[in-house]
Amino acid sequence: MNRAPLAILLALAAGALAASVAAQDSFPSRPPAPAKMAPIRFPPFQQVVLANGMTLLLVENHDEPVLSVNLSFPAGAAYEIPGKEGTAGLVAEVLTKGTPNRSANAIAAAIEGVGGSLGASAGDDFLTVSLDVLSDHADLGFDLLGDVVRRATFPDSEVALARTRYQSALALELSQPGSVADRAFAREIYGTHPYGRRPTQASYQSITRADLATFAATRLRPGGALLVIAGDVTLAQAKTLADRAFGGWTGTPPAAALPALPAAKTKTDILLVHRPGSVQGNIVIGNTTFRPTDSLYYPARIATQALGGGADSRLFLVLREQKSWTYGSYAQLVRRRGVGSWEATFEGRTSVVDSALVEMLRQIDRMRTTPMPDSELANVKGFLIGAFPLTIETAQQIASVVANARLFGLGPDYVRAYRDRLAAVTATSARTAAARTYHRAGLTIVVVGDAAQLYDRLKAIAPVRLVDVDGKPLTPDDLHPKASVLTLDRAQVVTRTDSFRILIQGNPMGAMVTAFAVTPDSVIYTEQTALPPVDLSQRTVVHFNPADLTVNQVDQTGSTRGQTTDIHISYAGGRVKGKATTPQPSGTPRTVTIDTTVQAGTYDDNGLNLVIPALPLADGKTFTLSVFESGRGQTLPIQLKVTDAGAVTVPAGSFPAWRLDVSGGQAPIAMYVSKATPRRLLKIEFAGQPVVMELVK
Repeated sequence: MNRAPLAILLALAAGALAASVAAQDSFPSRPPAPAKMAPIRFPPFQQVVLANGMTLLLVENHDEPVLSVNLSFPAGAAYEIPGKEGTAGLVAEVLTKGTPNRSANAIAAAIEGVGGSLGASAGDDFLTVSLDVLSDHADLGFDLLGDVVRRATFPDSEVALARTRYQSALALELSQPGSVADRAFAREIYGTHPYGRRPTQASYQSITRADLATFAATRLRPGGALLVIAGDVTLAQAKTLADRAFGGWTGTPPAAALPALPAAKTKTDILLVHRPGSVQGNIVIGNTTFRPTDSLYYPARIATQALGGGADSRLFLVLREQKSWTYGSYAQLVRRRGVGSWEATFEGRTSVVDSALVEMLRQIDRMRTTPMPDSELANVKGFLIGAFPLTIETAQQIASVVANARLFGLGPDYVRAYRDRLAAVTATSARTAAARTYHRAGLTIVVVGDAAQLYDRLKAIAPVRLVDVDGKPLTPDDLHPKASVLTLDRAQVVTRTDSFRILIQGNPMGAMVTAFAVTPDSVIYTEQTALPPVDLSQRTVVHFNPADLTVNQVDQTGSTRGQTTDIHISYAGGRVKGKATTPQPSGTPRTVTIDTTVQAGTYDDNGLNLVIPALPLADGKTFTLSVFESGRGQTLPIQLKVTDAGAVTVPAGSFPAWRLDVSGGQAPIAMYVSKATPRRLLKIEFAGQPVVMELVK
């Protein structure tokens, strides 16, 4: 065999391999220099002012057969009547739920039947109705858009449903310490200005259908409205569509005189919001900034991104990666039509809140006083500049960006010039912007957590003001409430049986049956609970002293996912004795031997369903109960705040009721109790959990 060709092939292969190795050895150790920014391929927009005063902006793009439409009005939360906070949001929610000729279902079926969507949302300054539809169905889309904007009927049933939904969402929001901190921060920096107000249960309850109709009729007018259309349509076609939908519609919303912002702060202090029993603390630091057209925005945007814009920012790297104090700490600039704000946030366990605050202030000072290193500046600019084109890829994104730019008065060249303005920021201009934006001598600092544990530690950092979660001032003495012996109303405790359903994410998943057996010689409360999804079955029997309704004995048995519950304790002579075995998240039940003193008037946590309805309830009253948690073998002060809940509807009927917000235990809950004697427990909501108990019969 002639082996010469084989030798040649082997030699060639060896040479190629050597070249490959050499190429690997010479792989560059530095990334290549960035290429020059490619210009943004953004279609030019065209502008027409319609006869009724509405401005039409068109971004014509025929690449895809779709249209995205934003119709915006100066009708955000800033224009709500004090005491009616939440009106703009409810108007947006119900706007698409009925017109004289179309029901909510008919509107939804019409737009969804052609693969489109129609909805509305309200922010601080503007209410925007959004339409997305295939260009072949533009006529139908604009017909529906004009119908809901001009002729919404706000049906009573839809208003009631939306109000209930928003109130439920608010209850969940108020159970989250981060949301409590955000609300308190807005109130601190904006005061009585609408930017500082937030909806409450009372404000939602006060809003009527007439309020929504009046707000829409006053604020949703064509004069001054902005109609942005992006997608597969010509200017002539867009103008025809707009004229058909809004022709003959006239009017301009009245000018609104907004209150002035609070005077600039002259010192940094801490507002400590007491959330009893909270195992974590939340921090918000910041202040008001500037109007959206201020050129300071671009260097401040760079500085704030470096401070806390993501996982490679200073706050995140120090507080999470180095200290392991949090899952995340961030900072952001907030743009509004008026004066905006900036904020830095943190959440973590209570024991590190003061240390985290000190470190946050140190990082803010560094950003204000020391120019960023070139590598950090390049990384931040590269991210923001590189990410911007991703925000204007679709017709929907384009419509949103163009609408926001025009509504904020940012000028016709905003989109095209945005990246160039960021690229022009230097380390010096970013430091100068941080110094002007972050008012170190007058920062607002809000901390939400268990003030009993935080107050003394935070005093060493800055002056501290104390409030409760509703903003009511507190004193240091209020942090250690003393439970008092209360006289319960025996008329509220009668023989009866109540049945409840347990809902998880709105779906019935279990049941609870409670029974009260009342005789001259005894009061016995029995509770039987079954929750099959978690394999929970539990029976509780509590014996009360008939004279004063103090607890004599508690027996509880059951199981949860194979873990046993077995509690047997007795109260006598100022002591509680017994043994408690309870399920644990670890999967192994815990057993506690109990033999300890309890103060007079202490109630067992298993008997609160009888005790609470028998309290002297009245709107605005608060109670502090000494409650023994048998599962953990310890006594805690539990706080109850009573408010008028209006009419509460459950499967058993509709009842005038009190709402009792209960805090200080393992998790905040809200209990609803009927007002009529004998009072009945109607509903229990578990804050932060999609679990609700409702009275069935």
